[in-house]
Amino acid sequence: MERYGRLDTPGQDAAQAELVRLLVEAAARSGLDRGEWARQAQGDQEFAVLPQSTPEEVVLTDFVGHLAACLRRRNTFVKTRNVMRLRLAVDSGVAVPAALGHAGPAPVAVARHLNAPQLRKVLAALPGADLGVVVSDRLYQDVVRSRIRGLDPELYARVHLSHKEFRGYGWIHVPGHSAEQLSTLLAGEKRRMHTPAVAATAADRSQYVHEGVAFQGDVTGDVNFGQSAGRRTLGGDR
Repeated sequence: MERYGRLDTPGQDAAQAELVRLLVEAAARSGLDRGEWARQAQGDQEFAVLPQSTPEEVVLTDFVGHLAACLRRRNTFVKTRNVMRLRLAVDSGVAVPAALGHAGPAPVAVARHLNAPQLRKVLAALPGADLGVVVSDRLYQDVVRSRIRGLDPELYARVHLSHKEFRGYGWIHVPGHSAEQLSTLLAGEKRRMHTPAVAATAADRSQYVHEGVAFQGDVTGDVNFGQSAGRRTLGGDR
């Protein structure tokens, strides 16, 4: 969540409860059962693993749409200082239970996507936007480009991500805003992306896993999602 650290203890408690309420409502309206998610609370965010049977297109259309609508309804009736804005990251990859939560490429990748500076830049430039979404290149190519369930690849802007050991591409989507708007905001990033590509390293290739899905989000907020072999992960911050 944005500005979560500025809240006092009761404020943080209320913000966490509100984030959970929004996630529960959006999931229910999308026909998703949060009781089947392996959820990992992370203070001002949530990381969760969804059943592998969960269709990615339902998450990218129904869940994203309902979450945006829930945020819009909530923010309409609160003071500006109490507005909640969320970042949501969605990826596909391996995530397995571990001693402190989950291990695997998907949890790492979703965290890198969620904290992409380009996503923060877009939301900072669009103060009226309640939700910013970034999906992995794998999900974009395999799911978004299929146009299944009304998905429109023209509403996603590509960005290059490079942080620590992670390098790859992501696609930013902001409900209610056109691809042209996002492209204008990210013009500097696009110019950099068009420079000659460097040969992929083993670290680069390791991010393109073949099983699983991941999500994460920011209060103002974040949400994360991912999938493992047999499970799919979803996560979110405020």
